[in-house]
Formats: sequence, C-alpha cells, structure tokens
Amino acid sequence: GEEVVLVTKVEKPFLVGLQEFGALYGVKPAQASQWITRGALDYKYAVIVSGAPYWLLHFAVEFGPKRPRPKEPNEQVVEEIRASQPEGALISSIADVPPLVGFQEGAALWDVSQQTLAERVRTHEELPVDYDLSGSKFWLLDTALEQLGPAFKAISRGRDWVADREVVAALRERRYDGP
Repeated sequence: GEEVVLVTKVEKPFLVGLQEFGALYGVKPAQASQWITRGALDYKYAVIVSGAPYWLLHFAVEFGPKRPRPKEPNEQVVEEIRASQPEGALISSIADVPPLVGFQEGAALWDVSQQTLAERVRTHEELPVDYDLSGSKFWLLDTALEQLGPAFKAISRGRDWVADREVVAALRERRYDGP
C-alpha cells in the first residue's frame, strides 16, 4: 500500500527582521541590533533563518510597551508589515512557527550552492516568496517543497531537484542547525 501523509494547514506567522523591528519603534536596524547586544532583545524569542533572526510580530509589538522607558509601536508600520505578508497569522508562540527555508537551508535541501539557488530565484521572479524581510527572501518549508523544487526542475537540464529527506526531517523536527 501507499503511505498516506496527512498535513494540517500550518499558519504562516507574521514575522519581523531587524529592519522591521527598528521601523516599528522609529530606530535604525543598528539600534535594534544593540538591543540584542544589551540583552533587552533575546534570540530565544526569534526563529533563525539562514543565520538571521526573525521575531513574531506579536512579540515585536509587545516589546516596546514593556521596556523600562515604554514606547508604543508605530501602528502604520504594523499595518504595512501585515499587508506585506498575505495570509499571515498573528501567533504568540515561537513553537508554533512552521519550518522555514532561506538560501542556506535551501542549499542544503537541494544540495546546491547558495549562489545557484539565489540565481534561480532571481531569474524566476514569478516564483512565490512567503517572506521578504530585512533584505532576505525565505519560504515556508511546504512552499519550498511544493512549488520551488518542481519549478527549478522544470527549467533545469539534467538535475532532478529532489529534496534531501534528512534535511526535510531535520527542518520539520526543529533540529536543523545549519550546513
């Protein structure tokens, strides 16, 4: 018999990188970065995609009012972030973030260089992008597997673009820690 795999629809959380985090509070990304250095902003509340931190919008919006000198987030920026992430959901736990694939993870997933992957994405602008934050593009793992892999295969000569099962498993089980 065939193996049946049931996949429940994972919600795509609203996320922010350092640029968006800074914009929420009217500061440059470097200032937001200093919050990390000073211990005010913690990586344990972030997901790391290709080495860069991304926080839940829910966390970012609650960050300012809880500071020693409370600051309210810019509501216009909140709306811009939400608008830039169609079908996004406001979730409150980092544990609920589905597996994400940036260029580093994608290179491992398809056993290609990050440069090869970046060239494929750049030359095929019609490809879906789940996130374009702080200057980086990345995807939900399911989008990468269902749409990117087949699209790359269709335009590739001789390469099958089959995802490495071990990397997929590591991403799904949250034990992937880089190439």
